[in-house]
Amino acid sequence: MKPFFANTAVLLALCGYAAYAASEPLSIKLPAETTKLRPSDLPGYTLATQKCAICHSVDYIEYQPPGMSETQWTAEVRKMQQAYAAPLNEDDIKQIGAYLAASYSGTAAPPTGLQASPAPSTRGETITDVKTLLAQNACLSCHAIEQKIVGPSYRDVATRYKDDPKAVDILADRLGKGSTGQWGDIPMPPFPALKPEELKSLAVFVLGQGRQAQ
Repeated sequence: MKPFFANTAVLLALCGYAAYAASEPLSIKLPAETTKLRPSDLPGYTLATQKCAICHSVDYIEYQPPGMSETQWTAEVRKMQQAYAAPLNEDDIKQIGAYLAASYSGTAAPPTGLQASPAPSTRGETITDVKTLLAQNACLSCHAIEQKIVGPSYRDVATRYKDDPKAVDILADRLGKGSTGQWGDIPMPPFPALKPEELKSLAVFVLGQGRQAQ
């Protein structure tokens, strides 16, 4: 009988440990993003910096097969739009495809017409309509007004900075340059193509969400 009781005790101990382990919250810590896009004067570089990092790391690009043609890169970018609803228009897709081919496959730079065309956020006059800025830069893919998605809710951001007289400047600077560690380990990509007035409009909008809740 002694072996029976010994085995039972071991089994109960294992069950107790399993129950304890199951009760512990699962925590996953992602490694810091260290890979950067390869710099380029092509307009697709700015677009890729601004929009590709919304959904995946640069490693995803580095791991693609070597020697992909511009047509293949462009098709890959178009897949991101069609399959995953990436906030890209057709001009964005072509310019990012051209940049990726030139920077990661050694393909010759595209004709002057495409290379010289500016990124959408710098075309024409400064955009001050916040809804347009939110839509063009896919802000609402990562943020919502009242709840966390990938990044914090705008209301939480407004609450944190409600007593900071420099809040508009701080947020505008972080929107333009990106930030890491302010709200966890997931970095916010930079938006270098946005003009100072556009960054300020977004910052004022975000901070205004705290006042609307009162």
